[in-house]
Amino acid sequence: NERMYAVIEQGGKQYRVSEGDKFKVEKIHAEDGAVVTFDKVILLGKDEGAVIGAPYVEGASVSAKIVESGKNDKVIVFKYRRKKNYRKFRGHRQQYTLVQIESING
Repeated sequence: NERMYAVIEQGGKQYRVSEGDKFKVEKIHAEDGAVVTFDKVILLGKDEGAVIGAPYVEGASVSAKIVESGKNDKVIVFKYRRKKNYRKFRGHRQQYTLVQIESING
């Protein structure tokens, strides 16, 4: 069984995806259930070989359905200087969009 996969770029990060995969990307401003298209495909791969883009594979795209949007776990940012009475405490929750890959075209 031959599974096609692709490496896409979204939100400054790269993801290796196959059909049916669910994963979190940086927040996309769209409704839940909407279909989004990632056209920055860096690599298209099959079992027998891969097509590598320069920088992107022309005419290739990956379509995905938005499952939900939310916030990741809190990351604590704590800055501290000993003996100087300096401490800074911040929390940060990055927003994400959970997507499910529907098809890889190319």
